[in-house]
Amino acid sequence: MARILAVHLRYSVGSESEALSLVLTLMRAFLFPAGLLMLSLVCDAAVALQEKGAGCATAAAYQEGVKAFQRGDLPGARKAFEKAVNDSPRNADAQNMLGQVLLQQGNVDDAIVHFRALVELRPSLAIAHAYLAQAVETRGRLDDALVEFRLAVQFAPKQWQAHQALGRALSLQNKTEDAIAEFKQAIVLDPKQAELHDEIGSLFAQESKFADAENEFREALKLKPDDESAYFHLGAAFSGEKENEKAKETLDHALQLDPKDAMAWYYRGIVMEAEANSDEALRSYERAVELRPNAAPLQTRLGSLLQQRGDLDRAVAAFSKAVTLTPGDAEAHNNVALAMLQRGEADAAIKEFQQAIRLYPDDAGFQGNLGTAYLQKTDFVGAIAQFRAALKLDPGKASLHHDLALALKLSDDLPAAIAEWKEAIRFDPNLADAYYSLGVTLWQSGDFAAAAEQLRHAIEVQPEYAEAYYTLGTVLKQMNKLPEAADALRQAIRLDPDFAGAHTTLAAVLRQLGDSAEAAVESKAGAEMTKAKTDLQAATFATNSGHRLLTAGDLDGAILQFRSAIRVMPSYALAHYELGSALRQKGVKDEAGKEYRKAAELDPHLAPPAPQ
Repeated sequence: MARILAVHLRYSVGSESEALSLVLTLMRAFLFPAGLLMLSLVCDAAVALQEKGAGCATAAAYQEGVKAFQRGDLPGARKAFEKAVNDSPRNADAQNMLGQVLLQQGNVDDAIVHFRALVELRPSLAIAHAYLAQAVETRGRLDDALVEFRLAVQFAPKQWQAHQALGRALSLQNKTEDAIAEFKQAIVLDPKQAELHDEIGSLFAQESKFADAENEFREALKLKPDDESAYFHLGAAFSGEKENEKAKETLDHALQLDPKDAMAWYYRGIVMEAEANSDEALRSYERAVELRPNAAPLQTRLGSLLQQRGDLDRAVAAFSKAVTLTPGDAEAHNNVALAMLQRGEADAAIKEFQQAIRLYPDDAGFQGNLGTAYLQKTDFVGAIAQFRAALKLDPGKASLHHDLALALKLSDDLPAAIAEWKEAIRFDPNLADAYYSLGVTLWQSGDFAAAAEQLRHAIEVQPEYAEAYYTLGTVLKQMNKLPEAADALRQAIRLDPDFAGAHTTLAAVLRQLGDSAEAAVESKAGAEMTKAKTDLQAATFATNSGHRLLTAGDLDGAILQFRSAIRVMPSYALAHYELGSALRQKGVKDEAGKEYRKAAELDPHLAPPAPQ
């Protein structure tokens, strides 16, 4: 009857469409940074470095600043350019270079002052407006930046760089169609610029126009065959078209050109997940996070995969890092809370769910997840209150009615629980869990016929529902419908051959039917499976205990626990692997190697670590 304890949690990551949307957003941020862009909009707009009438001292200070700037001495350049500006405030070149130095030093507000002075001195100089635009853009003032970029285009309409810069700014405001129009104009002006085809291809990908994106990326590669960025984006386009083999091949080529491209590793991980290659996906995400540890979306994706693989400690660590990086993101708090909940840390999960709700109080999913955390603590009053709060936000959500019903049942309010399960079924006639849970509750209430009816509904909706067959067989046995009970139990075993309870109950039914020989076979199978399950639980507990001791630095205690796990279940690969880790830390390298090899023999996924 474990299935009745299932609740419906609202997860924040994991779907293929979400992954694609996420990576395209990251692509946009990666391609079009709002930071320092040493633009060169008009190559022939380098007006004289000194204004007519500027004094010798001003010219000398300016030249000194240029030399310092060229050798990377920003403090020296700043000092010299400040002197030039103080001596000659109307020297446009000095104002410009001082602004550039301040921008590179991160003094954006001061840089803006000098770029505004440059614009006042050279109002029709396109690059002056571009410099001011990039500075205000770093402050997040995108509307102001657009005004200046448009002026740059107005004063230099034949310069492809002006259209490119405006297109990038429009993309940052999610004005993708307008951005595409600017890039098309830039390409008309200079069709041989590979970066233009690469960037417009990325914009097409954001619009899910993958065929157009692929064409542009291929054009970029014709013009620049070793363009890693174009290979990366072409791989993304192939993935969008569900051509995962081509996507992997292209992304691998990109990574040969630039092994440190975190986004290429990240997207390779998504492709590997789509191919159900969890190990390669994990390797790719780990590499991406290693290269860009402060990218919250990468940490989130890594956490999601680790969670799916059952590596909850590392999943919590990755999700916690995402929370640290984006404390105002409600989804980040929800993600780490779910992983904590799976790890059995209800109190910690409750705090994170509560923070998610504070940030986004109208999300029924967060409210429902908090109810599940209370349910794990057996705080049924708290769980019922949260599920009801969630239903006020989303009254037609069948899974919330199901979860409320479970909380009501566990608090012994069976009539209210039955009513909620019926509501769940009304809102979603295909919710198999609701039929199953209702059937179990009716059975426990003594209404066997009604219970059997609901369990049959569950099987009709979900024909592979082994536990529903098992419970139906158990109910039919109590109704003395022995041949039907045997049929249902055999179906449960067909779907789940290791279902110990089904074997044991079938043995009892067969004995009642007079088939002693077959009953003995089933009874033996059930007993062996029960022992194996008990051994696995004991080995898992001992291994988890050893892992905690190892983390705390108690090597001897950890080794004792791992050896205990192996005595109980010699085939438990993880215990051998953990024992190898403990022995390695203790310096017993030969024995550690033996345990690592045994672990890999039992489970090829547990490869020995690299030699120290």
